[in-house]
Amino acid sequence: MSDRRGRSTSLTARGEPFQWLLGGALGLALAMIVGLLMLVLWQGSNAFWPRPLELIELRDGTRLLGIEVRREPMPGGEGMRRLLRVGNFDLYGEDFRWIAEEAIASTRFPADAWMVERMEWGPFIGFLIGLERDGTLAETDGDALAEAHREARRRLREIRRIERSEIGAINHELERLRLALRRSELRHGVDSLAHRAEEARIASESARLEERFAEWLRKAKALRESDSRERVVLADVVGRRISLPLSQVVRFVRPNDLSLAGKLEVYLDRWWEFLSADPREANSEGGVFPAIFGTAVMTILLAVLVAPFGVVTALYLREYARQGRMVSLVRISVNNLAGVPSIVYGVFGLGFFAYLVGGTIDAWFFPERLPSPTFGSGGLLWASLTLALLTVPVVIVATEEALAAVPRSMREGSLACGASKWQTIRNIVLPRAMPGILTGLILAMARGAGEVAPLMLVGVVKLAPELPIDGNFPYLHLDRSFMHLGFHIFDLGFQSRNSEAAKPMVFVTALLLLAFVFAINLVAILVRARMKRRFAGSRF
Repeated sequence: MSDRRGRSTSLTARGEPFQWLLGGALGLALAMIVGLLMLVLWQGSNAFWPRPLELIELRDGTRLLGIEVRREPMPGGEGMRRLLRVGNFDLYGEDFRWIAEEAIASTRFPADAWMVERMEWGPFIGFLIGLERDGTLAETDGDALAEAHREARRRLREIRRIERSEIGAINHELERLRLALRRSELRHGVDSLAHRAEEARIASESARLEERFAEWLRKAKALRESDSRERVVLADVVGRRISLPLSQVVRFVRPNDLSLAGKLEVYLDRWWEFLSADPREANSEGGVFPAIFGTAVMTILLAVLVAPFGVVTALYLREYARQGRMVSLVRISVNNLAGVPSIVYGVFGLGFFAYLVGGTIDAWFFPERLPSPTFGSGGLLWASLTLALLTVPVVIVATEEALAAVPRSMREGSLACGASKWQTIRNIVLPRAMPGILTGLILAMARGAGEVAPLMLVGVVKLAPELPIDGNFPYLHLDRSFMHLGFHIFDLGFQSRNSEAAKPMVFVTALLLLAFVFAINLVAILVRARMKRRFAGSRF
């Protein structure tokens, strides 16, 4: 017994049970992370694959055509049921329908069934009747339909180009003239000679812009009239017909008749649309390009803002400040800031940056725009500053540790050669501490890119019609609201009118956000590794 007790005591003293416990905990954590990543990867990468259309006849004579989403046991526990996406929301008032398997009489996969992805009302699932031109209906084959569809989409792109580029630029100039007139009124008074001269100049320029505006409107109207004369006629599984403009169809897909190459083409086309197009159908379909763009611009601004604040603060605390109670208190405060809930930063950003600082900027520099705020509400600048405050403790701590890792002998050698303290820091300390500084910046960017709660208060919106960057001066509009991938996931998962239809987009957007953060980290890690190799011969 004593021998067993001795062996047990020796085993505990060596720490082997704790090693097993720690190893098991690490394995469990890795398994959970890998499992989550695999789930997101599978669901996200599989979301755009074209699935077959199933024609189901029930025992009561009802016919349904749709895509099987999943199967699960009946709520009572007896038998199975299927969730079928039937589409045609404008006809049925619902996108999905549950079917008990015991109620199914027969199932087949018709080769002539179509899934028509539309700009509005979600997909239409049914059969193609033909093309209607100037009120005349004619049957058509796949090649003629594809050619007519390409031409219709080209007209739609031209209409959008006119509306966004040409008419949008004219509207921007008219708004600039309106604000200039209001500014002159505030500066000189309504009855002053200077204001009347400015008013006459603006009226002349506005008349010229309105003529151009009317001309572009006529061109857009002509294209719309041409577009409305060409329509596609479709029928659902029970024969009810609808007619819609051909340009409002995003994609025609006949999944039951597609080869593997055809399915792959549709899959890649949907991915391209997702990465390059704007959202539609309350963000549950279409693309996320504005969210990708907004996330990227915000993350870059975050890095530009947080790096100098964090590095300068750490330099002062480590290299210049006299070590004592005050510096220790500052370090404790910085470490505590890292644990403050992110929503608190959002409230602070809204109250201090948007309302106080932004309101003051509006009163001083943009009085002609009031009461409409310019910087006095949430926007890209305030969101980036808020996240910079949230992540600056990470940069400060990482920079201090990197500076402390540089050997004191290197500092003393530089000072002995006659260099000043700043020259020593700039030429000796900072270059060798840069890999550690980049580590902190990587962590800050990764955290900032995925934050959502503070952004909901200081600038992010469900749908931003204008990007923060465009061709109008000053080109980068820091006052504009923007879209963000993290908020897009929240909106799809919890605020969509149809959670089942939005579920694939939740996974694919989450996959895209993970890929975005991974790409940021990969670039920064490569830069850090290159800098480490540069100083590989130095002794730390």
